Amino acid sequence: MADREIGTVKWFNDAKGYGFIQRESGADVFVHYRAIRGEGHRSLNEGERVEFSVIDGQKGPQAEDVSRT
Repeated sequence: MADREIGTVKWFNDAKGYGFIQRESGADVFVHYRAIRGEGHRSLNEGERVEFSVIDGQKGPQAEDVSRT
């Protein structure tokens, strides 16, 4: 399992279902709504602190298994 990282939601577009997280340890990382833990409508708010793993997606690094801290 990948190491967990901490970051801050830079922006998240509810309508499109994706956004970016600013990592404490480096470059911003893409996040898709399917990677957010929870049931029903999954979304993130700008400025929210989150914990996540980083995987290699089709277009580069992306967040996986995202949870609020």
